[in-house]
Amino acid sequence: MLHCTDRFNRSLRDLRISVTDRCNFRCPYCMPADVFGPGHVFLRDSQLMTVAELTLIVQAFLSLGVEKVRLTGGEPLLRGDLPQLLRVLKRDLGVKDVAVTTNAWLLEKQLPALHAAGLDRLNVSLDSLDDSTAGRLNGFGFPVGRVLRGIDAAAALGLPIKINCVVQRGINDGEIVTLCEYFRARGHSLRFIEFMDVGTTNHWSPQRVVPAREILAQIAARWPLEPAVPAYRGEVASRYRYRDGRGEIGLISSVTAPFCRDCHRARLSADGKFYTCLFAALGWDVLAAVRANLALPGLESFLHRIWQGRMDRYSDERAEVLAAGEARAKVEMSYIGG
Repeated sequence: MLHCTDRFNRSLRDLRISVTDRCNFRCPYCMPADVFGPGHVFLRDSQLMTVAELTLIVQAFLSLGVEKVRLTGGEPLLRGDLPQLLRVLKRDLGVKDVAVTTNAWLLEKQLPALHAAGLDRLNVSLDSLDDSTAGRLNGFGFPVGRVLRGIDAAAALGLPIKINCVVQRGINDGEIVTLCEYFRARGHSLRFIEFMDVGTTNHWSPQRVVPAREILAQIAARWPLEPAVPAYRGEVASRYRYRDGRGEIGLISSVTAPFCRDCHRARLSADGKFYTCLFAALGWDVLAAVRANLALPGLESFLHRIWQGRMDRYSDERAEVLAAGEARAKVEMSYIGG
């Protein structure tokens, strides 16, 4: 295994792979309908990484120290060969931890195949339990019941589940306690995420950010909490346990308390570009290298050089960027996942 650290001595441990840029939702913080409308041109199938190509790419990342792989989108369950990819990652490549991040609209039907293929855990994006609010957020008026049934089905199979909720001022910040009440009764970890300026189309503004400390105060006013010891270095969420022993919550505070110094994540876009930060503007075309018949040793060296040159720390710099009125280009979340 190659020893792989960047300019700030951050090792490479996690890989996020977007397997498609398509989604059946139009959540405003990721794929706003006014941008990703009926006329939007998505990637062609020929532009996406095949399972064979992904196998080689992931194999190279594993040699650099990657231990966890998360499959995202877009909506990954729209990709028909997702179970095949899962089988390859778990059985052929032996990836220690493989997760899928999904909106869970298609989960209940597809879950048996995903579970049989070796899926280790699930992250479900869910921002509201109210049908009206959820329908506005997903862009199509879809009610939340089908998502909850998918979560229940996954729980029945024993899959660990984390619920991800992006909190926006004036949209769903009044549901924080309600969400906690629902999911702590079911034993699922609920993570609240500050609304971030990912990409350039989600109409982000500082005024719409609900700081993690405010979220924590709301929850602590209802249930006594205590800090949980981080499970590993570089853990994104600051976790808190309910003192009554009924689970935990997590806070992801990229805006108010950045964690760039401990970021160990690489991101692979749906069209095979390697991004070293969620807020990056440019990616390295790994898929083009693979299609040019770059063999595994060459691919490992290519990825190694990219990571060694990594200097990203956008969240640390955000305040300065905003104060200077600087407009930075950033890749859209739907291409590289959250």
